[in-house]
Amino acid sequence: MADVERMFIGIAGMIGAGKSTLATSLGKHLGIDVYYEPVEDNEYLEDFYRDTPRYAFATQIYLLNKRFAQHQEIIWRGRSAVQDRTIYEDSIFAKMLATTGLMDERDYRTYIELFRNMSNFMCKPNVIVYLDVSPEKSLERIRSRARGMETGISLEYLRALYRGYEEFIGDVSRVIPVISVDYDRFATAEEMASVIEKNFQEHSFLKQAVRFDAPI
Repeated sequence: MADVERMFIGIAGMIGAGKSTLATSLGKHLGIDVYYEPVEDNEYLEDFYRDTPRYAFATQIYLLNKRFAQHQEIIWRGRSAVQDRTIYEDSIFAKMLATTGLMDERDYRTYIELFRNMSNFMCKPNVIVYLDVSPEKSLERIRSRARGMETGISLEYLRALYRGYEEFIGDVSRVIPVISVDYDRFATAEEMASVIEKNFQEHSFLKQAVRFDAPI
C-alpha cells in the first residue's frame, strides 16, 4: 500500500502492554518487517530483576546498544518496518531508575550523555503507536504471562514507570506523530492494526485511536 511504503513504525508501551503481539499483527497486516525487543537473549535481565541497583546501569547500556543497532538496521535496509519498543523509551526506564534511587546519579548522567550522542545518528520513526495500559493492567498481564524473571516487579515500580511514559509521550509528540491506543477497546490485534493504518492515513495523531464503528 502506497501510503505505508518505507514506513518506520515504533510501538511504545508499558511492560506487558501487548507490544510484541501488535507488532506481529502490524507486520502481517501491512506486509512489513518486524523487529522485536531483545528479551530472550538479554544476558543481564535476570540479574537486573534480582539485584536492580547493582545491574541497572549495565542493563540499560546493554539495551541501548542492542536497540541502537536494531534502529540503524531498519534505516540502512530502507524497507518499511515496525519496531517492538523504540530506543527512545530506554531513557524512560533510566530516568525512573535514577529518580527512585535504583541507579546511581553519576551512571545516569553518563547514560544520558551517551544516549544524546547516539541520537545524533538516528532517524526518527514516522509514527509512534502508544499502547496506553494502566499500571494495574500491566501487573495483571505480567502475572498472566508468568515470566520467571518478572515475578518481582511491583505495582509501585510500574506506577513510577507509567508516570515516565506519560511525560515521554507528551515530549515525543512534539517531534514525532503519536497514535495513542487503548488495547482493551479492540477485539483483536488485527482490528487494531486496521485502525492504526486508518488513523495514520488520515493523520489522526495525538488522540485516542478509535474503532471504525465508534464515535470520535
